[in-house]
Amino acid sequence: MELRQLRQFAAVVEAGSFTAAAAQLRLAQPSLSATVAKLETEFGVPLLTRTGRGVEPTAAGRYLLEGGTRLLGEADDLATSIRRFGEGVAGVLTIAAVPVLMWHRIPALLRAHAAEAPDVEIRLVDPPPWEAIELLRERAVDVAAINVADPRRFAMRHRADFEIVDWGDVPLVAALPPGEDAPSGPLPLSVFNDRVVVLPYRAAAVPSLPEAVDEAFRRHGVAPAAVRTVETIQASVPLVEAGLAAAILPDPDRASLGRFRVVVRELEPAPRPLRALVLARAGASQDAAIRRLLQRIYAEARSVGA
Repeated sequence: MELRQLRQFAAVVEAGSFTAAAAQLRLAQPSLSATVAKLETEFGVPLLTRTGRGVEPTAAGRYLLEGGTRLLGEADDLATSIRRFGEGVAGVLTIAAVPVLMWHRIPALLRAHAAEAPDVEIRLVDPPPWEAIELLRERAVDVAAINVADPRRFAMRHRADFEIVDWGDVPLVAALPPGEDAPSGPLPLSVFNDRVVVLPYRAAAVPSLPEAVDEAFRRHGVAPAAVRTVETIQASVPLVEAGLAAAILPDPDRASLGRFRVVVRELEPAPRPLRALVLARAGASQDAAIRRLLQRIYAEARSVGA
């Protein structure tokens, strides 16, 4: 028994005659009669009773119609769901994003994406950038969002392995202990002279914040009293909140650091911003859900840059 046969049988019962059903389905009447006869032979029981007014289902025919209608409805629902996968509005996406992007930019992206693809389940992990790249290589995640100091160099090194979408600038700002008496406007970069500054470890695979801060200090002759190193950018924040150090931190969209008890100020001269990049494996955009997400990110980046 095929779904096509069920649909044709249901059409005959609903129309009440082979002639009317054949016209609705745009089939030849003999073909429709043959379909019903084949079902009756397969089941070994009459399904229709021929009358002067047309046809009526037998008890077995009514049972087949009832069960067949449920099957056809489920098949239609399944086909609709599969098409939604093909349109990228259903499925599962796993995103690895560095914590700084998780604080504001990722939630804003997911809120907008969910409005048009509510049936895509998003799973999130927040590793350091080098781990995010490895997770992507190992197919443990579908997309990775990281910050880099030199996007052009990164793209030249990795463009054979990844599709890379530029997600725009990530400004660097001063983060000072709470209660520090800092003027409301931009602070001179020299505020870090003779202070303890906290920085994350360098990662040769992904030059990022440490390299950007070093370049700014070197270019403008800033000499901290000491530099403390921590595992990740987010591990810097508690030290600043505790008054044990000051930092230069990324503040995507000027909105990420406001959740912490630190004094946030722009710097003058401003350090060169980091660049947010979104990575997918080469060819991964053939997956409709990944492609739709990357297209949204690309459109956002163009809008901001316009």
